[in-house]
Amino acid sequence: MRAVTAEQMAEMDRTAIEVLGIPGVVLMENAGRGASEVMYRYFPALEGKRVAVLAGGGNNGGDGFVIARHLWQKRVGVTVYLLKKRESYRGDAKVNLEIIENLDVQVEEHTGNKSLAGLKKKLAKADFLVDAILGTGLNAPVKGFYRKVIELVNQLERPVLAVDLPSGLSATSGIPLGACIEASVTATFGLPKVGQLVTPGCTYVGHLEVVDIGLPRSVTEVAKPPILWLEESDLAPLLGTRSLASHKGSFGHALVVGGSVGKTGAGAMTGLGAARAGAGLVTLAVPISLHALMEIKLTEIMTEPLAETADQTVGTAALPRLHALLKGKQALALGPGLSVDEETVEVVLDLVQRSPCPIVIDADGINALVEHLDVFKRARSALILTPHPGEMGRLLKCSAEEVQNQRLALVQSFSEQYGITLVLKGARTLIASPKGRLAINSSGNPGLASGGTGDILTGLITGFLAQGLSPFDAACLGVYCHGTAADRLARRWGDRGMLATDLLQEIPVVLKSLAEQSNKVGS
Repeated sequence: MRAVTAEQMAEMDRTAIEVLGIPGVVLMENAGRGASEVMYRYFPALEGKRVAVLAGGGNNGGDGFVIARHLWQKRVGVTVYLLKKRESYRGDAKVNLEIIENLDVQVEEHTGNKSLAGLKKKLAKADFLVDAILGTGLNAPVKGFYRKVIELVNQLERPVLAVDLPSGLSATSGIPLGACIEASVTATFGLPKVGQLVTPGCTYVGHLEVVDIGLPRSVTEVAKPPILWLEESDLAPLLGTRSLASHKGSFGHALVVGGSVGKTGAGAMTGLGAARAGAGLVTLAVPISLHALMEIKLTEIMTEPLAETADQTVGTAALPRLHALLKGKQALALGPGLSVDEETVEVVLDLVQRSPCPIVIDADGINALVEHLDVFKRARSALILTPHPGEMGRLLKCSAEEVQNQRLALVQSFSEQYGITLVLKGARTLIASPKGRLAINSSGNPGLASGGTGDILTGLITGFLAQGLSPFDAACLGVYCHGTAADRLARRWGDRGMLATDLLQEIPVVLKSLAEQSNKVGS
């Protein structure tokens, strides 16, 4: 599914109204009716209850008026609280305000700080609240009376339906602007907004429902490049079909270079992840002193001993053998458990520049590049980086907190500046391509917050890359499958105590579901 920024959504609305001639009042009617239906789905026992609609001065308030009318029609006790003077409403919002007043829907004005105490008493008597205060056009911190109203709503702890998005949330960045409604459900219009999908915005929206307001495909599909909210239907076509004449050579050979003393598991899990993604062959190359351990541990994964340093990390003497191993490989995973020994860093820099196949760089592979970002420009093949916020912060010379506060902007700018595909891990992982494409992952849960899950992800992306997917598609498919596997486990066990290797058993099931979806689309 596509997602949009505030600016893109505004342009779609403008095109629908001014170019195609769809009356704005029709779109508002569709939005309000759809939002009222969402409210009934989540709060089915509305009859006989009291609903308070808080209406701001713009079109968001107008949507609230339509919702109030539909609730009134079903005999719900609804009161509309205007946060602007009646005479300030214009256009479609004014039309719908006049309609509800003609129907004798109860409407009250509460427009300044002096009315807060009275408003609080009124809202405290309501069973449900509708937030129709501020819309997607907000681009500055909420202040004054509106901020106090938002804080009041949150203090009341009533179920809240947010209209289009929670008031106070940036529709583009997902950052609360001053104060933000904490919604139970958000009925968003046309397409999901990027700010509702990423952190921290997703923690304010509650359950997110997309309401079709009648925007034509020619309008909703115009934004280029698209921002994708990754769902099964988007990713299923990437799998394709497997011929009965296939053999292990048909699905690529992935090479994993990783492991050091105390971190042998990282390379092993990456190799297993690549195999579970469907790569036909996987080879794990490790320091020679660790090779015997990997021979015992791994059955399906081939292993290769490498010349090592005195500290048992991959040494520069291993480079000739590594370049020989890379011949005929379709993808390279570089970094899991590798260490940042001085010689090992030299190995990383050499492989980044000379590998004939695309590379997925993770963990110590990323750490090795912190002082050498210029190497990205000299890479022979496509690169995918998979940092967590701490690693991203090291690359940018800033804190992990600063990364989290600017996730969208940083992932896009870094990807475009250095010509790489970037996977910024964390809740609602982001994937950016150097050509400006952006995807937001919809799957995953806190069970993934345990050691080794990132190594499995690196392996999955590498395995899909080995099978011929583009870097962006391989990253999207890997991230989605990784999160969906964790979601399957969480439904059975909860999200505590999940081990990285538990994910491996779920990946084939996830891929089967995607393949079945693909077959449905193709039939």
